Amino acid sequence: MSLKEIARLSGASISTVSRVLNHPDYHCSNPELQSRIWKLAQEMHYVPNNAARQLKMGFDPSATRSLQIDIFLTRFQTLDDDLFFKELYQVLQEELMKENCHLRKLLTLPDITRRQHSLSAFSASEPSADGLILLGKCPTELISFLKNQYRFLVGIDRNPTNFDYDEIICNGTTAAVTAMDYLISLGHKKIAYIGDCSYEARYIGYYQSLMAHKLPLDYSNIYPTCQTRQEGKQMMQLILEKENRPSVISIDNIRESALSKPMLTTIDIPKREMAHHAVIMLMDRIKNGHTENIRIELPCHLITRESCSYCAD
Repeated sequence: MSLKEIARLSGASISTVSRVLNHPDYHCSNPELQSRIWKLAQEMHYVPNNAARQLKMGFDPSATRSLQIDIFLTRFQTLDDDLFFKELYQVLQEELMKENCHLRKLLTLPDITRRQHSLSAFSASEPSADGLILLGKCPTELISFLKNQYRFLVGIDRNPTNFDYDEIICNGTTAAVTAMDYLISLGHKKIAYIGDCSYEARYIGYYQSLMAHKLPLDYSNIYPTCQTRQEGKQMMQLILEKENRPSVISIDNIRESALSKPMLTTIDIPKREMAHHAVIMLMDRIKNGHTENIRIELPCHLITRESCSYCAD
């Protein structure tokens, strides 16, 4: 399948399609267009330049079967519910293609639950994929089922498991402590939290930082959500309606954080690095490169922008 055909179907120029597919460091100014290009490339089994170079060197990628990989979005109905995982998914598409892997299906919790309750029908209807990448915290009760369905699993998240499977993490507790310590250094003592409060690493980091700085945990500052984009907006609106508006700091460094007014100070979670290492780890597991469950933890970084300032008090 030629670049010309992908360009025609995506509505992009041939040069843009080439840069997106053949230059990993290139970032299209239109993320939706970039996602569309990668989706078409996956569907059409486009071979990027790195594979073409391998052919010239005498290695034929077609000599080995393209691995079939599923992705399980563990906590949300769609990628639009959480832009962190949406951006991570887009990078995973690129990384899988580099390794001559075919992204077969994006699965959600209802998909997995249906499979769990109609296992015989599922097994008969389609062959299983070679591996599964989990995006987010997997419900404990599903882990054994998934291991029976997929020989090879790797997870990407901010919440580490008890070495239940291979995983790439950027620890949410550390990210939250970094965010809290920065706000406290600016003189803030009354700090609100929006997000999941049940076994969530970022909530644990929020609490640990309060304790370390001898600040009280005030439950009126806690706004529990299921971490969907819509719930986050609703809770933030409640906070902004209060008399004293707070500084705002985010975790994840999604693209929108740099487009808001003011631009959000954030904790960067290295999505591209996480996706890259997850695919490499999965390939190593499939090739019997390692047998013990392993964890790679990547660091987070503070990015200061306009949304945080010194406390007016």
